[in-house]
Amino acid sequence: MNSASETILHIDLKKLEKNLEFFKRNLKPTTRIIAVVKAFAYGHGDIEVSKRLEGLGVYALWVSDFEEGVVLRKSGIKIKIIVANPGVKSYNHIIQNNLDVVLYNHKLLDLYCTNKKKTNIHIKFDTGMNRYGFKNNDIAKIITKLRANKHLKLHSICSHLAASEDKNKKRKTLNQITQFKLIGKQFDSILGKTVNKHILNSNGVINFNEHQMGGVRIGIGLLGAAKHKELTQISSLVSVITQIKSIKKDEAIGYGFSFAAKKDMIIAVIPVGYADGLNRQLSNGNGHVYINNNKCNIVGKISMDSCMVDVSNVKANEGDRVEIFGPNLSVFEIADKINTIPYEIYSTLNRRIKRVYSD
Repeated sequence: MNSASETILHIDLKKLEKNLEFFKRNLKPTTRIIAVVKAFAYGHGDIEVSKRLEGLGVYALWVSDFEEGVVLRKSGIKIKIIVANPGVKSYNHIIQNNLDVVLYNHKLLDLYCTNKKKTNIHIKFDTGMNRYGFKNNDIAKIITKLRANKHLKLHSICSHLAASEDKNKKRKTLNQITQFKLIGKQFDSILGKTVNKHILNSNGVINFNEHQMGGVRIGIGLLGAAKHKELTQISSLVSVITQIKSIKKDEAIGYGFSFAAKKDMIIAVIPVGYADGLNRQLSNGNGHVYINNNKCNIVGKISMDSCMVDVSNVKANEGDRVEIFGPNLSVFEIADKINTIPYEIYSTLNRRIKRVYSD
């Protein structure tokens, strides 16, 4: 890290470990934990987070595309890496880097049947989300292809829950789980042996852990961004005040002159903008930051590389620390302000932000 960096995402790996321990306490010892580290580990740095998780004994890492998998493999990661969306052009990279693949349609399955290199595969079923996945009427055809292609080693079948965090949609989630159990039973019966299965995500473990099956996939919960009192947010985004200015009544602030001062005020300029992941919807008082433990509203429109906040009633100086999110302001609170989810807040954090890791 460049010690001159002013905007930093601080990541506490000890908190990551404690969050993992929480999930382990709610799982059977035999349940395999697949840690989801796609999208740069939701903005937290995939290599550092993955290495810590590997050291903590997770069964596998789950990524989105082959390039994410290759980065991890080249960093020295030895454990299983599962590519959720391998695509049709990445076959050679998948094989060369010993990556597992999730197959969710016949085009992909046929590609891996035609190419005869040994490959670890996982079959995904759609249980109602209507995104990726085979349907239950594909089971017999899938197994026929697997029997004819012994170079494909089936490690699991899986599905994905659409609303496990929403207690008002509990029945829909249970319907998905029930459908997946029926698929699994039919799959095992036709195949003639029991296959590992996983459908629960972070909120699935929190709310439906009695249906954990042979494995679970945990991502956002490891970062502490799933609602449970024992989970702790592992990161804080901080910056500094780079300029303080006095503003006269009726003067405008920011692009479009969208904010006009109703009285004389003092503002602080902070070098964090929408290019860094500070959503533009937080402009003009909808969002705030903390300076010296004081809440300071954002005034004017957030720019690409900066924003302005009202420090009229706060003792603040240029160079003072600014908390964008952290102990005083959770990612949940920011997400609620703009009607989104923590996933979006985290995954849009620009890689130009310095990541600093600690225990």
